[in-house]
Amino acid sequence: MQIDARGKACPMPVIMAKKEIDGGCRDLTVLVDNRTAVENLTRLGNSAGMTVTTGETADGLFVCLTGEGKIVENPVIACPTTGNGYAVFIGKDIIGAGDSTLGYNLMKMALYTLAQGDSVPAHVLFMNDGVKLPAGEEQQVIDSLMTLVEKGTIVLVCGTCLNFYGIADRLKVGTVSNMYDILGAMQHADKVITL
Repeated sequence: MQIDARGKACPMPVIMAKKEIDGGCRDLTVLVDNRTAVENLTRLGNSAGMTVTTGETADGLFVCLTGEGKIVENPVIACPTTGNGYAVFIGKDIIGAGDSTLGYNLMKMALYTLAQGDSVPAHVLFMNDGVKLPAGEEQQVIDSLMTLVEKGTIVLVCGTCLNFYGIADRLKVGTVSNMYDILGAMQHADKVITL
C-alpha cells in the first residue's frame, strides 16, 4: 500500500501511517517531502518492530515499513524511563513576560534545578520559541538537558518549530519530534508543568 503524505504538516504523515498499520497493513510506503517526516516515520516503524527502508524519488522522499510488527500506543511515550509521572512543557526561551534577560536567566536556572533534582521529569517538551534552548549556544542549558537525558528524561523538540526558525541543524540535545508525540507525552503524564 502507498500513502501520499507530501505537503502534509507534522504530525499527519505519522497519524496516516499509524492508522494503516493499526488496520493490519504490513507493507506500507509513505511518500513525504521533508526529513523530519522521514525521522518520525522511522521511529514509528522501529517502535512497531517493522523493517524500515528510506530513500529518495524524483519528487520527494519515501519510507517503507514492512513486516509483522506490533503496534505501540505511542512510540515515544510508551515507556517513560524515569518512573516519574510528570512532563515539563517549554514553549518559550524565557520564563514569564517581564524583562527578557531576567526571563532567560530564570529559564537557565529552572533547567539546572530540574537536572540537579532527585525527581526528574519523564519528558521535557520543547515547542515554538522553546526550541531555541536545545539548539542554542548557552552551555549551561545544554549541560542541564544532557544531565536530564542521562537520568532518563526523554527530551522531545518540535521539528516544525526548528525548521521554522531555520535551526534544525543546530540541535544539540533531544529528539526531533512532532505534535503527535509531544501531545501524547502530555496526555499520559500525571501532570504537566509549563515553564
